[in-house]
Amino acid sequence: MTIRKVYFASRELAESLIGKPSIAVISITDPGTPEANLHAHFEHVLRLAFYDAVPADEYLPAPIPGLFDYPMARQIATFVQDLHHAPEEVSMLVHCEYGVSRSAAVALFVEAFTGAPLISREFSGEANQWVVEQLSQLRPELDIDIPPADAALERRTMPRPT
Repeated sequence: MTIRKVYFASRELAESLIGKPSIAVISITDPGTPEANLHAHFEHVLRLAFYDAVPADEYLPAPIPGLFDYPMARQIATFVQDLHHAPEEVSMLVHCEYGVSRSAAVALFVEAFTGAPLISREFSGEANQWVVEQLSQLRPELDIDIPPADAALERRTMPRPT
């Protein structure tokens, strides 16, 4: 299942999609909230629950309940690696509650790990820095490049094709 494209989106959008076996999903929700109601035809789903948070102090004792941590980073890396080395092609959808920072951070990691293009990459400038750092510690050889926060400005001001 070589990963051919990577997308990130909101929970609302992910829950509205009709599932396909050719789309794998990393589903990120807040701790204590119900799991995302994903279509049954999504065959490969990794579900994680962690807050969209960045620790204020690097010297805080770990683990902090609800914060993204190394075991979660390993789950993501293993899930992505297993899919990427399987023979069938898939696309990867990463979603979180609003589709802005947690999902963007994980999608940037999937892009760096697999070489698959991240669709609408310019909108990933608000990726959660803590999540990116944890994933980078797991795979230090990867260059997880977060675009500038204003990278989407040009695309947003361009007229849509008619």
